[in-house]
This record gives sequence, C-alpha cells and structure tokens, in this order.
Amino acid sequence: MSTTENLLLALAIVLAVPYLIWRLGRTERWAPLVVVQILTGIALGPGLLGAVFPQAYQSVFTDEVILMLGGIATWGVILFVWIAGLELDLPQAWVNRRDSVITAGFAMVTPIAFGALVGIGLLLHSQNWMGAAAQPWQFVAGIGMACAVTALPILILLMEKLDILRRPLGQRVLRYASLDDIAIWGVLALILVDYERMGKQAAFALGFVVVTLALRRTLPRLPQGDRWFVALVWLALCALASDWAGLHYMVGAFLAGAVLEGKWFGQEQLDRLRHFLLLIMMPVFFLSTGLRTEWELGGLAVLVIALALLVAAVVGKLSGVAIAGRILGWPPGQARVIGWLLQTKALIMIIFANILLDQQIISAEIFTALLLMAAASTMLTIPMVLRSGERGRGVEG
Repeated sequence: MSTTENLLLALAIVLAVPYLIWRLGRTERWAPLVVVQILTGIALGPGLLGAVFPQAYQSVFTDEVILMLGGIATWGVILFVWIAGLELDLPQAWVNRRDSVITAGFAMVTPIAFGALVGIGLLLHSQNWMGAAAQPWQFVAGIGMACAVTALPILILLMEKLDILRRPLGQRVLRYASLDDIAIWGVLALILVDYERMGKQAAFALGFVVVTLALRRTLPRLPQGDRWFVALVWLALCALASDWAGLHYMVGAFLAGAVLEGKWFGQEQLDRLRHFLLLIMMPVFFLSTGLRTEWELGGLAVLVIALALLVAAVVGKLSGVAIAGRILGWPPGQARVIGWLLQTKALIMIIFANILLDQQIISAEIFTALLLMAAASTMLTIPMVLRSGERGRGVEG
C-alpha cells in the first residue's frame, strides 16, 4: 500500500472503531465518546495492538503515516487549547471572588499535594520513572499538577448532558474551573522554565505583552469574519514563539486564547468549532497519543501507578472542595457534586501529559499511567454525579 492509502486506512480505523464501540456498546452514561476515543487510541498503540499483532501494526502505522498523523494532531490540539483559553470566564470569577478563590484554591492545592506525595513515592522506589531531562522537583510538581487538572472543554460537554451548564450551579463550576486552569497552566510554565533559555523566555514574555495590548485594541474594531483570521495568525505565531522560547507550543496556544475575549467571536461559533474539532481532528490526536504509550516496565506496574494517581486525584479534589464547602456554608451534598464535576480530566490532562513527555520530565511508562488515570477519572464523573442525586439540589444556591 502507498503512504496515502496507509494514512487513509489509519484515519478510517481511528474514526470508526471508537464510534462503533460507543454507539453499539451504549457507553454514553459511563464512558462518553471522548473517553472511548482515548482508550481506543491507547489500544491501537504499540503497547497493545503493536504487541499482539506487530506485523499488522507496522504495515499500517509506518513512520511516514505516524509523521503525517502527528501534523494533523498538532494543529488540532493547538486549536482546542486555544478555545480552552478563550472560554475562561475571569470577569465572573472576579465578581464572585471570595467564593471562586476559596473553592478553586482548595480544589487545586489539595490534589496537587496528594499527587506530589505519589510522585515522591515513585522517586523513592526508582529514579527510572523520571524523564531524562527532569529535576526531581519538576517530576514531583508535574505529577501533582496532573492530579489537579480540570478539563474545562470536556466539563462543558458533560454539564450540557447533565442539563446544568446554564444553571447557577453550572456557572459556578465553570468559574472554579477557569481559575484552576489559569493556575495550573502557570504551574506548568514554572516547571518548563529553562535557566539556559531565560533570555529567550524573557523576550517571549515581553513581546507577548506588547502584541497582546495592541491586539486587544485592534481586534474588537474588526468585522467578526476578519477577527477569526487575525486570531488564527496570532495563535500560530504565539505557539511558535512559545516553543522557540522552550515553553512548549501548547503553552503559547493557551495564552493566545486566554488574553482574548470569547464574545468577540460569538459563543455559538466557538461551540460549533469545539464540536467539529472533537469530531474531526481530536480522534487523530488520541491515536497519536496512543502511539506513544509504553508498557516496558510491566503492565501491572503501570496499572498500579495509574490506580495510585487516580486515588490521589479523586480524594484530593473531593476533600479540597469539601473543605471549601464547609468554609462557605454550602447545602449538604453540593460539595460532592462540584467535586466530581471538577474531577473531569480527559483531554486537557492528556495534553499536559504530552507536554511533560515531550520535555522529558516523565517517562513513557508514567505517561501511560497518566492517560489511564485521565480516562478513568472522566468515566467516573457522570455516574458519580447521578448517583449522588444532587443534580437538582442547590442549583439555585
């Protein structure tokens, strides 16, 4: 088969298999399509499909095909992270700052602490879990950060399914997630700081501020159609400059969206773009991610680590939100609902794991464990919210 034929076959597989599993298995209640796509991507990687059917795997996923899929996945995830930045609702968080800061603070700090303990335990067991270019503090901070992530775009999708997105409780959860997103991306930027590239990073920061000020003055004055073109050029250049400075292109993509206003582009158009990205391009990203999974140190060890990370993430998030609820005097049971909603990880968590792997902060085995933790965490969200029976309680509070 030619390279083009192999590419089209790979695309047909990655689009069809998760959809068939999701639709025929009727997994929507416990495993949304995005989770099925993540798990399918892992299954199609070298650790599973490549190990069971190595000849078939190598005949389809050639080096050329993997390179082409990687290019599609890169642009798709850059757009998705940009939308995540655009969807931050910081003005509303400021209006309700006491509630927002207390809740978002505990929802972030507590799981980071629990995750950091797991990271320390892994280092005490073996330094091999750490990436080749990492310092111990970077590895521990990266694991802690991974346990604290909330996937804002996926959270929006899940709250739409639960019919609480536009209700007061849903808007509160969005405020908490927005603040946590800003803080977690800040932690990631700190982890990626390279003292040998401080000059480049300072130049990026200065240039970013100057261009942002000019863009915020100019963009609202343009017709909406022109805003999209200018914003996409800004996105590509910001991601390029961020990667040049050693901060990774996804950090630049998020910042490129965070400094703009979603209302300049229209909420309906942003929702539509996010929907089509999830439909058309993100399955390729999940496949590309699955192609990077490794089980070389033993599948059981990876599964045990994934379970430990899941416990740290869930217990950390739920306990942090429970503390905030007690301080703020929430109605009984509301903290459980909010805690489980903020536990949604999926895509953003996988993006962070890819960055940590690219920068050689974590090993390939820890990367695989983080993917499994992200999928399991997101699968728990809807069933646990429904089980708590709190969808209606406290919604108007």
